[in-house]
Amino acid sequence: MADASPKLIILIPCLNEERTLPVTLAALPRSAPGVSRIETLVVNDGSTDATVDTARRLGVEHILDLNRRQGLARAFQAGLLEAARLGADYAVVLDADNQYNAADIPLLLEPLERGEADIVVGERPIDSIDSFSPVKKLLQRLGSWVVRRLSGAPVRDTPSGFRSYNRRAMLRLIIFDDYTYTQESLIAAREAGLRVVGVPIRINPEVLRESRLIKSLAGYVARSALTIFRSYLLYNTAGLLAALGAALGLAGLAGVGRFLYYFVVNGGAGHVQSLVLSAVLLTAAMLLFILAVVSEVLRANRRLLQMTLAELREQRYGRP
Repeated sequence: MADASPKLIILIPCLNEERTLPVTLAALPRSAPGVSRIETLVVNDGSTDATVDTARRLGVEHILDLNRRQGLARAFQAGLLEAARLGADYAVVLDADNQYNAADIPLLLEPLERGEADIVVGERPIDSIDSFSPVKKLLQRLGSWVVRRLSGAPVRDTPSGFRSYNRRAMLRLIIFDDYTYTQESLIAAREAGLRVVGVPIRINPEVLRESRLIKSLAGYVARSALTIFRSYLLYNTAGLLAALGAALGLAGLAGVGRFLYYFVVNGGAGHVQSLVLSAVLLTAAMLLFILAVVSEVLRANRRLLQMTLAELREQRYGRP
């Protein structure tokens, strides 16, 4: 008879983590309430050091080798699917830099076990992190506010990489960006009908290495802003086009009103330029509204394809 006990896989994306991986693995819990089995999955994102050998030596149960560097987002996506293939009921994603306190993994599992969420994000105490400058804290709060508005997810720390997923989220979540998955996954979760909550977690006082995503604060902000905009545009194209069309349409109507006003006041003399400009604006608005309708049809088609993909994933990555 198959073992029906809940299984947790702790997913660790790795890029040249030979030095940090032993510390990260040593801190992982061996048990958690509501979970009978805990296994570890290391996703090797093209490491050139002894990361894989170190993982094997330290007894990691599963190693997924991507052979070449594909980026954090793709390593994350591949790891989730591998966890589902291995029969995981829950997956926890944890960085190998020792930033997050692994003892808080049970806190990430509680909303999943209660059936309150499909994705749980660990919220760091941003205001009390001494290594974050005031500017970085401000930008982090601003970025999280923007993602909350776009995704509807009540999460105060959207860049956090310490998260948990149930099996439904593992199979339904689709990430297109290859830079980072944190912001896009929250926007994509709304499209996939996945529930997201945040829970406070602790961080470790010592981080083993500098972040590879944040090489410069300005560069990270620019890349994150581009990722957020692309994600919003991908899932909300119709709304954006409709808003632009409405703005141009109102401007065109204002021009028509101006022409009619002077036509009445001046007995029909002059101001034809207002009418010409209004015609251009109203034509552009009409085209944008047509594109919005087409985009909404494509969005419905994409949702059907995502549902089909989820079913195919369930068949391919079903429990062994």
